[in-house]
Amino acid sequence: MTLSTPTVRRLVLLRHAKAEPGGTVPDVLRPLALSGRSQASAVGRSLTDAEIAPEVVLCSDAVRTRQTWDLVRSGLGDVELDVTVTPDLYTADVAQVLALVGAVDERVRTILVVGHEPIMSSVAEHLAGPGSESAALRQVQVGVPTASYSVLESEQPWDAWGRKTSTLLRLVRPKD
Repeated sequence: MTLSTPTVRRLVLLRHAKAEPGGTVPDVLRPLALSGRSQASAVGRSLTDAEIAPEVVLCSDAVRTRQTWDLVRSGLGDVELDVTVTPDLYTADVAQVLALVGAVDERVRTILVVGHEPIMSSVAEHLAGPGSESAALRQVQVGVPTASYSVLESEQPWDAWGRKTSTLLRLVRPKD
């Protein structure tokens, strides 16, 4: 008799890095601030140090999220990625984010979503079930700072991820 090992899937929800203040350009066109560029580069190194290598990236089409992703990507090293930049993440709600995640091939083990607040923390809170790290859960309940990422895991296939079906392992915040 052969026992199969359950497949653990990991979802990383990243809020874009610090952007320039609004008001002078349409919100979707706001670029990263200089401090945001440093934050995003640090996220790439942090993901590498944590041995989190996404196979699929879903990124909002806003300038600040695309710039965040570009700088994160440079810190990940030589890994092959399937990247989708979509306007759907700019205005998405929890159900829409989960639909995008649910459409990913079940063979994929790690997805990185680069998006906006309050949706990144709302998705993490929605998914966080029993065994979730309490401090991380408290933080996503009130919102997360720029360049923060939540790491969730579940044995569920992507299209079955829903309310309280995963474990929120940690929330990584940028260093000040």
